[in-house]
Amino acid sequence: MTAAPIEFVDTSTRDGNQSLWGATGLTTPDVLSIAPAMDRVGFRALDFTTSTHMAVSVRFHQEDPWERIRRVSAAMPDTMLTFLTTGMRFISWEPAEEDVIRLALSCVIRNGIRRIQVAEPMNDADALITLARLAREEGAEEVVMGLTYSRSAVHDDEHYVTRARRLAESPDIDRLYLKDPGGLVSIDRLRQLGPRLFEAFPHRPIELHSHCTIGLAPQAYLEGCRLGFSALHTAVGPLGQGTSQPVAESTLRDVEAIGFSHELDLDALAEVSAHFRALAELKGLPPGAPRAYDATYEAHQLPGGVVTTMRRQLEEIRRGELFDAALAEVGRVRAEFGYPIVVTPYAQFLVTQASMNVIAPERYATVPDEVIRYFLGHFGQPPAPVDPDVADRILSTPRAKELARSRPLSLDGARERFGRTISDEELLLRMTMPAEQVDAMLSSAGPPPPAARPGRNPLVTLLAEVAHRPSIGFLQYRSGDDEVVWRRAS
Repeated sequence: MTAAPIEFVDTSTRDGNQSLWGATGLTTPDVLSIAPAMDRVGFRALDFTTSTHMAVSVRFHQEDPWERIRRVSAAMPDTMLTFLTTGMRFISWEPAEEDVIRLALSCVIRNGIRRIQVAEPMNDADALITLARLAREEGAEEVVMGLTYSRSAVHDDEHYVTRARRLAESPDIDRLYLKDPGGLVSIDRLRQLGPRLFEAFPHRPIELHSHCTIGLAPQAYLEGCRLGFSALHTAVGPLGQGTSQPVAESTLRDVEAIGFSHELDLDALAEVSAHFRALAELKGLPPGAPRAYDATYEAHQLPGGVVTTMRRQLEEIRRGELFDAALAEVGRVRAEFGYPIVVTPYAQFLVTQASMNVIAPERYATVPDEVIRYFLGHFGQPPAPVDPDVADRILSTPRAKELARSRPLSLDGARERFGRTISDEELLLRMTMPAEQVDAMLSSAGPPPPAARPGRNPLVTLLAEVAHRPSIGFLQYRSGDDEVVWRRAS
């Protein structure tokens, strides 16, 4: 029996951008100008955006993130755009009530998102099933639930197999994916865990998502093909390798070399890769590069994008020399937190607290609200007991007593506070972001600026796209005294 072609989910515009370029590298025109070519490649889906990326659009680019979804979705009718969520939160680190999450899902779906992907950071199966139900009720075309991979004393096979069995009970879940944000899963570990996942979650596809942070992912992907994973998450050209996913082009060659097939358009893929390579050169953005194995990475397990962000933040406050010490401190803090999986939002909590611990003269001299909420249990129960001395110190503060009385973000009273005439989309932004940032975005609304990409003439791009649309047989273009006539050969 011939194996089905391996599918590919492209992570360039979301995870690649986040892992290598701090999530700030790409604007709407940068993505929109290459979207038709990306649509031709034949990806299963695009890992397109998260609420965090939507906030970045507003904060750094004064761009409407809803407009980005609408425009790119319209330019890519044959490829599902994915919205990734960590669960019961939207933009803000504050936990949110179900009414907020339902509205957020409704808005992203009606603006053009077709695939909802969830990676609940505690691997809470009940929470994942709830999110799947909400996504389905709001009209998601495909619902994909993640089990986030980690290494610790409590993250053994049973941790994952038990949860996979529970997720298999839900009729709202179309696919499962093993999400390895730290790039930690080795060939041997995948051989051990993979078959048990397929047994626990039968008759539905399972995808594989990893990072090249310590060089394990490319080989793990090939073993994943042999084991039966149906789709691999990759990034194109300059947005792969490093702390990002394996590069699509090299992964395709490797997949073919071990006897598997794919259905991607290599010419379109080359065009997409060239676009982002030119963009990186123009903006001075660093392309991904191969990474050597680093055993010390096992201690902190930070996702690539978080490592990049931590380095940048330390450099911004002129304490870049503390980077190595902060990395080492992350492992110690994680143990004190009860070994949460090092993924959003916990990765950010760990990095923030570790950075504060190495900057201040005394550990835990300063504790951010998000960490206090974590110890209050607002984000669920950690997989292992927290350090009692650290918990006592944090929870005995006046701020902890204030936050203990707080409630999750809710729509209750939101219209009264922010206005009954604004759209649901604007309401969600105003509930979760500083007013001045939303105001700046709205004041700059208008036609998006031209794409940063140099090179190909827009008319050449237009003709290339027309050539790929069989329904178009004739095109006449006039600009001033210039005229171009194109006819499809019979």
